[in-house]
Amino acid sequence: MSVLSHVSARTVLAAAAAGLGILSVTAPQVAAADQAVPSISGKADQHTKAIAAANPKGVAAGATVCGTGYNLYKADMLPDSSRLGTLFVYVKGNNPSSNDAPTCAILDNNTVGKKWMKIKLCSNYTAEGCASDAGVYSQYAGPVYRNHGGCGTVTSLMSSTTSSSSTLLINNVTDSTNCD
Repeated sequence: MSVLSHVSARTVLAAAAAGLGILSVTAPQVAAADQAVPSISGKADQHTKAIAAANPKGVAAGATVCGTGYNLYKADMLPDSSRLGTLFVYVKGNNPSSNDAPTCAILDNNTVGKKWMKIKLCSNYTAEGCASDAGVYSQYAGPVYRNHGGCGTVTSLMSSTTSSSSTLLINNVTDSTNCD
């Protein structure tokens, strides 16, 4: 189940509850997420923009997972166009390539079934270090956050089974943002 499926399931439950008057305050936010209009950073590259155009609901769902105010900066199909997983990096602010950009990352599981997955986001500031999330997931690993995630690195791992010691299908390290 991907990020989109997970958020859609929550949306259905929230919509049902809103219909009963239980979540009347939350209903407008849920409706906005259903519109699937992802916010894309002006500094996102063409590759990321193409992935967002092909999958706007998935991009919007990932932004929902990260929280309010995050814009898509990077999307990578991993390990290649076979797309067993998708790395999404979201940033806040007008200058996402600065060291000070709050950053969020998730690794979406695009396979059927559970896999051992890990995502690690490291700040460019050594004092802030890294944040990681690892486990057996059917949907996604993360979100992980760094207050100064710009110019840092993101590591994405996915194994062929539910064990961290099995063959890696995804083993990717990349910059979280491009630094000016």
